[in-house]
Amino acid sequence: MARSKSPGTQSSRSTPTTSGVSLKNLAEHLGLSKAAVSLVINRSPSAKSIPRHTQERIRAAARELNYRPNFMARSLRRQRSFTVGVVVPEISEGYAALVLSGIEDHLLDEGYFYFVVSHRHRKDLLEEYPLLLQQRSVEGLIAVDTECTGDVDVPVVAVSGHQEIAGVTNIVLNHARAAKLALEHLTKLGHCRIAFIKGQEFSSDTEVRWEAVLASARKLGLEVNRFLTGQLEGESSSPQLGYEVTRKILATNEVFTALFAFNDVSAIGAIRALREAGRRVPEDVSVVGFDDIQSAAFQNPGLTTVRQPLREMGVIAAETLLQRINAPAKMQYPKAITVEPEFIVRATTAPPPSQGVS
Repeated sequence: MARSKSPGTQSSRSTPTTSGVSLKNLAEHLGLSKAAVSLVINRSPSAKSIPRHTQERIRAAARELNYRPNFMARSLRRQRSFTVGVVVPEISEGYAALVLSGIEDHLLDEGYFYFVVSHRHRKDLLEEYPLLLQQRSVEGLIAVDTECTGDVDVPVVAVSGHQEIAGVTNIVLNHARAAKLALEHLTKLGHCRIAFIKGQEFSSDTEVRWEAVLASARKLGLEVNRFLTGQLEGESSSPQLGYEVTRKILATNEVFTALFAFNDVSAIGAIRALREAGRRVPEDVSVVGFDDIQSAAFQNPGLTTVRQPLREMGVIAAETLLQRINAPAKMQYPKAITVEPEFIVRATTAPPPSQGVS
């Protein structure tokens, strides 16, 4: 008795077994060319010309049949590793995580693998990791909030890099505009006595951002009181650091009605310290953060902040690096790419109390 066929199944194609499935088997099973299947499986940029429903059908069949592309054969055939290295201070909620999400999305779309290493600001790891990654045949490096030495033989893109180094493209925020947006918001509300939290000494953005704050304050006629200026200390990314520095500022008994923090995480810690001291936010003290991390909108109250397009910066970094990797060796590359901030007003800022703070 003839065996019935399911709709759409062609008798000339047999379903391959789940073991030892080759690219040829997979292509025959799908009724597609090996070239088309290869483009999709290897996440080639050229696969974008293939309809999305076809791409999804190819990936679904590959999962069903347990097909695994031969990465080593691809690398040897093209003498490429299709791998990049990403160096970050640490992986935690906030800045680095959002930048990494953008890097990851673009690299996956382009069919690249990546290694991520965290140096925790240790000098020995800062020196060793770029060399170790090159030994693993990475074709380029992305440094996130990490000092670059330029002592590498592959293209480098630095997110929040501010030094002009041969071979490095810097992705930088327009810090002058960021400071202007934050301080103009506070002064328009009526604040003139503002406390500031600077970033840690090792952060690549600390000095650049602080100089931008000072310049903007001068233009607006604001006094920057050294007793109302604190600096984050320690390597932790916890709100604890912002909490501790705000307690020190409060201990000076200097009057202030607003606080501008280095980042959202420290702003969250600052709000707790203010509340413990009996200061209401924003009725007594307005607070502005920086970055617009994912939890900023869900704080109580929602945090007013300067938004860095962190995920976009990650995408730009990955895109720029791959362009440099695939460009002719002598082609010029951008030394710096500037991105613009956005000011997000939520519920931690309001006009100052009429009598100030005692």
